[in-house]
This record gives sequence, C-alpha cells and structure tokens, in this order.
Amino acid sequence: MAEIERTIESPRLTLEPQRSTHAEAMFEVLSDPAIYEHENAPPKSLQWLLERYAKLETRRSGDGSELWLNWVLRERSAGLIGYVQATVHADGHALVAYELGSAHWGRGLGSEAVMALINELGSQYGVHTVLAIFKRSNRRSRRLLEGLGFASPGPERALRWPVEADEDLLLRQAAITPAEAPP
Repeated sequence: MAEIERTIESPRLTLEPQRSTHAEAMFEVLSDPAIYEHENAPPKSLQWLLERYAKLETRRSGDGSELWLNWVLRERSAGLIGYVQATVHADGHALVAYELGSAHWGRGLGSEAVMALINELGSQYGVHTVLAIFKRSNRRSRRLLEGLGFASPGPERALRWPVEADEDLLLRQAAITPAEAPP
C-alpha cells in the first residue's frame, strides 16, 4: 500500500494530500454558491473547515476500517481549485467524490483530477472497483463520470450500495497491474 501522504501529479494539476493548512484557501473555493446547486452547503465557517480538515488528517475512519484519502487540487497557474477524495474499503472498492470551483468547470480539470485519483487508487491501494454517488439532477457529474468509463452497475450489484431516491450510482473498474497489486 502506498504512503498515505503521497502527492500526485497530472498534466495540469498537483493533487496535494489535504491538510488543515489548506483550510483558508479551500474555504474561499468552497464558498462558491454554484457548487451547491444540487446538494450540500458551503462550510459553516473557516474554523469549522479547519477542524474538519484536522480530523481528516488521520486518513482513517474512527474504527480504522476505512482509509479516508483527500487531496486538494492545485492548478499550476491558478492555485487551489477544488478537491478529490476517496473512502477506501478493505474489500477493494472505493467511493469517490470531487468538487471544483465553478470558475474551473468546462476545461477538463475535473476529469483529469478524477482519473489521476482512480489511477492512484488502483496502483497504490489495490482498489479494483470505483463508485460514485451523485444527485440525478447533476448532469455535469454524470457526463464527467461517463466520460471516464463509469457506468450503471446493474441491478444485482446496485443492491450492495443503496442510494437515495434522487441519486444515481455509477461504477468503474480500476486497473491494477500485477506488479502493483496488493499481496
């Protein structure tokens, strides 16, 4: 398994392990009201975000059964622009999420970041199945995920990961090369 603090490079982005020191810059990114058209709400305060990021620095759930992997996205010419995250389960599946400030939408940066995340999960953490749950009304997320090869898991597999009535679940297999597969 990879060192949890690993930085990831993609053509236009650096994915830095999220730390509490990122809270101030990310508070500004996450205060963009356009992000919340389909779900959630902006952080309550900078202090709340700072405390949340400090808690997530453990990189593990409270019971230790899940890895909580979070990276902030740094566009080399624009600073921090969003995040990607994954909850990794011992059975080799991971739930992923992502968010970019609306000023950075439509340029392929979200796809680039999520693909870098998928590659990292497959090669360094032994993840073979990547899942994303999103609001059905969020067509932008659907296009991004389908463009990366995510598809409906089918009825039998979908039962394993229940979603709310207004949500969809898409699945993608991550590539694990034999040299990088866990023992």
